[in-house]
Formats: sequence, structure tokens, C-alpha cells
Amino acid sequence: MRTLVDNGPRVLVMVGLPARGKTYLARKLVRYLNWRGVTAQVFNVGNYRRRDLGSAQPAAFFDPDNPVGFEARRGVAQAALDDLMQWVAHNPNGVAVYDATNVTRSRRAHLTRTLAEVDIEPIFVESICTDEAVVEANIRETKLSMPDYADARPDAATRDFRARIAHYQRSYEPLTTSEGPWIKLVDVGEQVHLNRIRGFLPSRIVFFLMNLHIVPRPIFLMRHGESAYNVQKRIGGDPDLTERGRDFADRASQYLQRRCSTPPSLWTSTLQRTIQTASAFPWTPTALRSLDEIDAGRCDGWTYDEVRTQMPEEFAARKLDKLRYRYPRGESYEDVMDRLEPLIVELERQRDPVVIVAHQAVLRCLVAYLTDRSPEDCPFLEIPLHTVIELVPKAYPGAEVRTELGP
Repeated sequence: MRTLVDNGPRVLVMVGLPARGKTYLARKLVRYLNWRGVTAQVFNVGNYRRRDLGSAQPAAFFDPDNPVGFEARRGVAQAALDDLMQWVAHNPNGVAVYDATNVTRSRRAHLTRTLAEVDIEPIFVESICTDEAVVEANIRETKLSMPDYADARPDAATRDFRARIAHYQRSYEPLTTSEGPWIKLVDVGEQVHLNRIRGFLPSRIVFFLMNLHIVPRPIFLMRHGESAYNVQKRIGGDPDLTERGRDFADRASQYLQRRCSTPPSLWTSTLQRTIQTASAFPWTPTALRSLDEIDAGRCDGWTYDEVRTQMPEEFAARKLDKLRYRYPRGESYEDVMDRLEPLIVELERQRDPVVIVAHQAVLRCLVAYLTDRSPEDCPFLEIPLHTVIELVPKAYPGAEVRTELGP
């Protein structure tokens, strides 16, 4: 599997006022990098504050003129930075993301000097939001569910958090060109401004970030209806649906029409069993080769018993390392993940609901990404037939909702 690493470790430093999507961007980026085989981790200063000082800190704690609060916040920020430095030392090809407001030039200068001690130049990622409606939605949908406001009434929590934002606004100093490499995102991808961004990995990070947004929308994933090869327990091929598979397609269509408040984008593979399933839906499908099932090469059309008896060495190799095993003249799970990367970016870009009708191996890869599972877990995820999996992309993976629609 090709990774995205070049030129040693990288450190990204988030910058911006609260409720501007910084944590969302940080966690989505780390999820993407880990899914692509790059070791990455977020160091969220807010989590250190809650761990060391407790979660019930009122807005006055964040007042820059409050010396006690200022020193306490500086202490937890340093604790997160110390852990980041240790992590970088043990992950020489990794990517660390320092997630905090970092709104002052003096704070960013301290980070730059500290990282320079280990020959790392940070890349700052500043999130700016000019749309107050988006800020308000972010406050109500995400920030009010923080542990900070676990016991607070929504109206009181909203007032307190707005007061916290006002304290940070008093100190806020936007990034300047003299502060080193940076990426500025305005309204989460509506505009992207760059300063001194060079190299393959930083360029890929920019490409990924510029396609993100924070508009919630559901993603529905499902395998095609039962096919003739499912009945025969054969691998791959391009068989038609069985009668049971066609019945599932009708039930799935009725279910999705109830669940989708607006017409979704409908994606299928180029294989007949997914196209036949989607033909029961009232929306125009787009067939994408990247959604085709894993290529079983010489084993295409075989049963696993036939592989075990006729190609025992291949059967044993697959069992030993299912993630990296490549079928003779075929693909591995890592190969599937490689070809899915452009689709992942397109999936992040979508603002309407998305329905994907695909295959077991492909859906394992997509579910692993959307639920922040490791690549090693991917080949073992359960993706049963005649089941719709619903997810809503968020900073922190939400629960999967699985609905069985078949007998």
C-alpha cells in the first residue's frame, strides 16, 4: 500500500476561535491519514484541560486577564505539547496534530521554537468562519454536548460558550506570512489560502481539507441483493440477483425513500448485481469502477473450498495476512483502499445524502474509514447481506445504525 509520508515527521497546529470546526478538521484529517497507512494522532488541549482541571470551567476561566486561568491553561497546553514531542520521537514518519485555539502570535512562536529543537517546522491550519449561522449551528450541535456542559441547561450553556468565544476574540491575532507555512480555511473549505506549502504530503493534506465541510448528512451503505454466486458461495464474478435479492432491492427502495428527506446521490459498482439492486430505487444511479468488488484474479468464480484444496499455499497466505494478501493476478484489501481514495474525498465533499450499493470487501473499507477503524480491522468487519448501514460523518464517529431488511 502506498503511503503519503515524505521527509520525516510532520506537525500540524490548529489555529482559530472556538466553534470554527478545528477539532472536526483535525480528527477527520487524522482518520484519513491512518486509513491511508500513515500513523497520525490528535493532541487535543481541551481533553488535557478536562483531564487535569475538570470539565466544569466557566467562561471567566478563559478570560486572558484572569492570571490563574491563564497559567492553568498554559500548563495543560504544555502537557499536550510534551506528549506530542514524545510521540513524534517514537513515530519518525508520523503526523501529529496539535489541536487548540493558538490564537496569539506569542503562543504560535513558542510552538515553532519548541518544534525547531527537533528540526520540525510546523504547518499551521487556521479555520476562519464568517457565517454566524454556521457558528451558531456548531455551538448547538456539537459544543453543547461537550463534557463541559454535561449538567447545564442549553440556554445557559449557550450563553457561557459565547462568553468564552468573546474572551478568545479579544486576544485573536490571525496568521501572518512571516509565521511560516500555513493553510487558511475560510468557512470550512469555501476559500483556501496557502503560504509556503511544499511537498507531496502537505499538498495531499491541502487537497483533503479543501473538500471537507461540516454540513451533516446521512450516508447509507449496503451490499447488493443476494446473487446466484452468494447462493453457490462463489467469489467475485458478475452474476444476476436471485428472486430473494430482487425482493431486498424493493424493500431497500421503500426504506430509503422514507429515510431520505432530499434525493440522495446514488452510487453503484459497474457489476450487474449492484446495478440491478439500484434499479429498484427512484433515483438515477452512477456506476463507479472504484466500487467494484475486490479482484480475485485467478480465483474469480471459485469457492473458498476450491481455493483451499487446489491452491493451499494461497489459502494459507490469505489467512495469515488478509489485509495485505493479494490474489494471484488480482488485488489485496490495501489495493482496494488505494483505489477508493478519490471516492473517499468525493464522499466527504457531498452535502446531500449518499446511497452506496457495493460489495463486501469495498464496504468493509468504507465502513473502516467512516467509523475510524484501523486498516488491520478492515478485512474482518461484518457486512451482511440485506442490511442497510447508516452513518452521519462527524468529528467523533457516531454509532452505526444497521437495519436488516431481508428474511
